[in-house]
Amino acid sequence: MLVSILIPVYNERTVVERSLAQVLQAPLPEGLERELVIVDDRSKDGTWEILQRLASEHACIRLFRHDVNMGKGAAVRTAIGHAVGDFCLVQDADLEYDPNEYPILLKPLLTGHADAVFGSRYLAGEARRVLPFWHTVINQFLTYTSNVFSNIHVTDMETCYKVFRTDLLKSIPIRSNRFGFEPEITMKCAKRRLRIYEVPISYHGRTFEEGKKIGWKDGLQALGVILKFWLIDDLYVADHSRGALINQTRTPAYIDWVCSLMRPLLGDHIVEIGAGIGTFSSRLMGRRVRYLAVESDPIHLHALRNRFLRTPNVSVAERCDEVGAFDSALAINVLEGAPEPGAVLAQLHTALKPGGAVVLIAPQGRGNFGSVDEAMGQLRRFDRADLQSLLAAAGFTVESMTDMNRAAHPFWWLAGKVFHRRSLSKVTLKIFDKTLWLWRALDRVLPWSGLSLLVVARKAR
Repeated sequence: MLVSILIPVYNERTVVERSLAQVLQAPLPEGLERELVIVDDRSKDGTWEILQRLASEHACIRLFRHDVNMGKGAAVRTAIGHAVGDFCLVQDADLEYDPNEYPILLKPLLTGHADAVFGSRYLAGEARRVLPFWHTVINQFLTYTSNVFSNIHVTDMETCYKVFRTDLLKSIPIRSNRFGFEPEITMKCAKRRLRIYEVPISYHGRTFEEGKKIGWKDGLQALGVILKFWLIDDLYVADHSRGALINQTRTPAYIDWVCSLMRPLLGDHIVEIGAGIGTFSSRLMGRRVRYLAVESDPIHLHALRNRFLRTPNVSVAERCDEVGAFDSALAINVLEGAPEPGAVLAQLHTALKPGGAVVLIAPQGRGNFGSVDEAMGQLRRFDRADLQSLLAAAGFTVESMTDMNRAAHPFWWLAGKVFHRRSLSKVTLKIFDKTLWLWRALDRVLPWSGLSLLVVARKAR
């Protein structure tokens, strides 16, 4: 296995060689190799020449340079793009943090308990240099504020030592160019529900006279970053269907309504195709003998395994190869994004027992397909006849088709066909969800078709 040590550098000629010597000599857990991904952020003091010499002497150093100075966050972003290790560890190029503590930082990841590990300067580490009072107070205030808005409890949000599974880190977009990287990545890890561990580390902080670069302006920027990424769900590099799943999490009342309609239709042994991050699974699994959540997206698959790690009646898989094992099958907003929806239905048919039921929710109305659908990664919308034909070809007999969410139909048409929106705003979704009681009542009387169809079909006995 390989750990990529990401090292942003800017004007550190007095300490960079000693710092990198420590990184190169630092102990690692058995079986783990290292690569140093160093990004020089356009140093002007001779640091670049030192780095070039060191890179020529050590094969494990991969060296890159920015054309203009952009900041720590930009340098880390560049390093992430070049990292090839199983894990990524952020290391400053000064002497404030001790590379001898790499085994402590990596242990929760290697044991499979964590997705990210933060090294905390405020837990009981080996040693911590006493620093100016107000510097510490500002750090702790920023950590407290981050905890309030992220709803997680870390003791040191601003720590440099953060270690991640590389596949997860590469899936998170980094927008901050300067020291806003720390609150941004913390907020996004919290919103993605990554398993974050903290371990105690020692700290040998520098004063400003000794070369420390972060200042009070960066503290103000950190507050802005916390607020920005509390409001904005910019969580995935490749958005599409992942963005649609985040939209769902903003509408808990709507999800509860959908689940209340599906729950009576399901048996004790359920397979759900395209389970995403478990938004519906978590509400439908209760009191079932077995619930299999199937998801092919590796990022969603990982999130599902985290979510149901200690739920005995729920199992998670990349695909379902079982034959005749389930009495119910679910596909919630899956067919519209599948390259071959017929193949999805055929897979569900194989998994069901004779007489088993498939329950589908699919977007209705070919003519309603617009920019919002495209932005969410959808390939199509369906008319009733389309779904009837697909289900019949897969060996199902349709029992019922029920219109859902009639009230939203005209708003969706306006957003996608008239105004050509690429997303639905957080405020719009929240208002819709808070007034769902009204839309549910109108669903019974509005004369036009619903935005979605709830379909129940059965496999022959």
